Amino acid sequence: MSQTIAVLKGDGIGPEIMDATLRVLDALDCGLTYEFFDAGLTALENHGTLIPDETLAAIEKHRVALKGPLTTPVGKGFSSINVQLRRHFDLYANVRPAISFPGTRSRYDDIDLITVRENTEGAYLSEGQSVTDDGDTALSTIRVTRQGSERIVRYAFELARQRGRKKVTAVHKANIIKTSSGLFLDVAREVAGDYPEIEFQEMIVDNACMQLVMNPQQFDVIVTTNLFGDILSDLCAGLVGGLGLAPGANIGADAAIFEAVHGSAPDIAGRKIANPCALLLAAADMLDHLGMVDKGARIRGAIREVLDSARDQVTPDMGGSGTTDTFADALVARLQH
Repeated sequence: MSQTIAVLKGDGIGPEIMDATLRVLDALDCGLTYEFFDAGLTALENHGTLIPDETLAAIEKHRVALKGPLTTPVGKGFSSINVQLRRHFDLYANVRPAISFPGTRSRYDDIDLITVRENTEGAYLSEGQSVTDDGDTALSTIRVTRQGSERIVRYAFELARQRGRKKVTAVHKANIIKTSSGLFLDVAREVAGDYPEIEFQEMIVDNACMQLVMNPQQFDVIVTTNLFGDILSDLCAGLVGGLGLAPGANIGADAAIFEAVHGSAPDIAGRKIANPCALLLAAADMLDHLGMVDKGARIRGAIREVLDSARDQVTPDMGGSGTTDTFADALVARLQH
């Protein structure tokens, strides 16, 4: 069965890590066909806009996209490309796994957890923003809905059920923010009742941060609102070695975009030393989404093997002496073995 995906190579190191990732996907013989589209600075130069209509149309048509890091120009008049994509396609679930891999510079070696972040409302809507004339007071409204809360919590429980996870932790601040965070917690408790086989835990966000640092192994799936999820997912990435090992998925009812969470790193673009792991892990999550779970597992297994035994072929940020291309070579060799 053939599946066409929209591919956005991205800016900076994006094309290098995307080429490496597609080589690995091809080695798996996934039956994927790629259609390439511009976004970010490349699109601005070629089309005069950060997200051309043809790119949006392609994602809508194929329903799945693999995206390299994009650069949003600094300055007024440009809003985040990622936020625009999430809003355009109503990609309400931001899914961020944090998994330990060998040979990484991290304090833990046995982390395996997933953060599920509500992606479309909460503090990041930035509604009702105003600053008083004297510049002394700024206001911004946080809006949380029952519908938005229900679908993100249910998504987290369904994900836990599908992947054999044992516990879902709802992270909140309902003790202080009794309206918006309180509504989210109330809905989480209601939804949890539909999944009696999965342990439900609720935790205040500040305690969750401390517990993640002290005893991260207690967590399995974390579900939370937009702002808290943004912070916690990066904290979790830090537990396993940083954003170089952080894939992300933005998933809605009609489309899904899989990406490396890190930036475009223009300072090392073209030097062939960029670590492709985050995008490779995002591609593995994409394969899971497409029903090719065994192939996604093979990518993760190959990364683990290369990091464990082929240090001369991995990139310098992972403690190796290799390049983006040698990293991909090593992965392809193991997948074809």
